[in-house]
Amino acid sequence: MTTAAYWLIVLALTGACVVAVTAGGVGLLLLMRRRSVTSQVAVSALVALGCVAAAVAVTARAMFVSGHDLRVVLVVILVTVPAGSVVALAVGRWVGSGSRVLAKAAHTIGDAGYRPAPRPATAELGAVADELDRAHHRLVQARERERAVETSHRQMVTGMSHDLRTPLAGLRAMAEALEDGLVADPATVSRYHQRIRAETDRLAGMVGDLFELSRIQSSPQLHMQRTGLEDLVDEALASAGPLAQAKGINLSGHAQPAVPVEVDATALGRALSNLLANAIRHTPAEGTVEVAAAAEDGRACLAVADSCGGIPAAALPRVFDVGFCGETARTPSADGGAGLGLAIARGIIEAHDGEIAVVNQGNGCRFTVRLPLATR
Repeated sequence: MTTAAYWLIVLALTGACVVAVTAGGVGLLLLMRRRSVTSQVAVSALVALGCVAAAVAVTARAMFVSGHDLRVVLVVILVTVPAGSVVALAVGRWVGSGSRVLAKAAHTIGDAGYRPAPRPATAELGAVADELDRAHHRLVQARERERAVETSHRQMVTGMSHDLRTPLAGLRAMAEALEDGLVADPATVSRYHQRIRAETDRLAGMVGDLFELSRIQSSPQLHMQRTGLEDLVDEALASAGPLAQAKGINLSGHAQPAVPVEVDATALGRALSNLLANAIRHTPAEGTVEVAAAAEDGRACLAVADSCGGIPAAALPRVFDVGFCGETARTPSADGGAGLGLAIARGIIEAHDGEIAVVNQGNGCRFTVRLPLATR
């Protein structure tokens, strides 16, 4: 027999054995596709060993002349295949055990009883374990944020209910007095009318704040345009000037020229006006409120500094929460609303991919807004 013919026979016999054993193994794996990974790993390894064993046995039987040599090959196969099967079964159990540990960890993900899984058997299972840990931390943080939002909303509803009930009760009392003729002199009637108008404006402002906050928290539609910080500061100062003058507060500001930003000028003006109104409201008469704007570290920076007496350290992290009105030095006045101004300002700033923060500084506090500079 020529060498070429010899190898063709070997290849044909080997291929036939591989196809037959593999087909049987695939069929078995399909039947076991919902069984444990231990069984599937063991079957996969047995298929590989079976291909080798069948190919060696058949080719040896067909090609070997010596019966002694054939018996030696068969003995080797009978010894090595069970040994390989034991190893495959051990690997399958190892992987299966790691999978069960991950399943147990996944069952408690996000709960207080969650425990990180021990390092599993394989790199792939290890990656799953790491992702489970990250998912657990994200879920815990999300639940904490959700609880904080729920608490904030409850506080807002409580505060708004109180702030709405008080002026409504006053409006009803004055309206009834006018309707029943209990108030007749022109001066008192005029005063009641002025008070009704003032309370109505206040209620309209609170409802407007609620609408604005709802719009910002859903999906704000911003109309971006290129403008300068100097223009924004000038408009905000002009708007807040009468309020500061009425309270006897020194309002000043300065802005670095030619600092371009891409913003919704109306929305950002609302945020800056809210910051100024908040500063003026909590600054005593003859105090100072100052606005500064410049480019710093590749960002546009707006700062509002006041002389309110400072914010308690425990309250600093909550200043921008919905419904937070502050305590001590920052207890809201009669026109203080329900504490939505700063929450609205933060929502507008964050919608512009900006950041807002507050720190105590000197005899007051400093609110700092950072925005991206315009790039074109």
